[in-house]
Amino acid sequence: MATYKKRGYKPQKENIQDVEETNENEYVEGQSTTEEVFNTLDEGASRTETWVADNQKYIYIVLGVIVVAVLGYLGYEQFIQEPKRAEAANEMAQAQNYMQAAMNAGATESDSLYNLALNGGEGKYGFLDIIDNYGGTASANIASYNAGFAYLYTGKYQEAIEYLEDFSSDDEVLAPLATGGIGDAFMQLEQPEEALDYYVKAANMRSNSFTTPKFLLKAAVTALELGNAEDALEYLNKLENEYPESPEAEQAPVFIGQAQAMN
Repeated sequence: MATYKKRGYKPQKENIQDVEETNENEYVEGQSTTEEVFNTLDEGASRTETWVADNQKYIYIVLGVIVVAVLGYLGYEQFIQEPKRAEAANEMAQAQNYMQAAMNAGATESDSLYNLALNGGEGKYGFLDIIDNYGGTASANIASYNAGFAYLYTGKYQEAIEYLEDFSSDDEVLAPLATGGIGDAFMQLEQPEEALDYYVKAANMRSNSFTTPKFLLKAAVTALELGNAEDALEYLNKLENEYPESPEAEQAPVFIGQAQAMN
């Protein structure tokens, strides 16, 4: 049954005074909370200011140390290291000339040229002097590489390993060549197991058509010498499949036949 409101009916008015008191209370509470927040922030800021004031001396000391360290590093790089690098590069030029001449010379002349490259001549440093006097520079690092191969080519295999291990580089070619050179030194020392490890490492360091097939073949031949036909086949198959145009790939079938005959 529908209910109808009588004409002229008005809803009962709320108690306006009660509403106003409620709103006023809410405003006062809100204002109180806000004041508490700001008071807390003010207290925190005050404590921070007090701490800074009390420790100002130490803060300045720390900042001063940082500034001096940065300026010292920049000065060291600009006024000490940079001239040192330039001087090392200039000093090593003659040693590199001896090294290049030794690699192009006949067997009878090469040893003396390698020794000049190592120990210097004509008033210029050799690679060993560069390493001793300019440690930490790029020239000293390259000198370790060249010294390692100079020793390798003159039959001083332990020294070759020592200096080639000191060489560090991300270069696409030099890094694997240095690692493979250590393998060559171990082979000459009749330690084929160690040589194989370095050949495999050199082959896997980079993927390029020069060093990778070179050391895959050396790894395969060394594995055959050790009687590891299965490993040798793995290296040779990779050589044929991934670097078919390389000179080393032309030799692969002969060694594949040897490996298959051993199985």
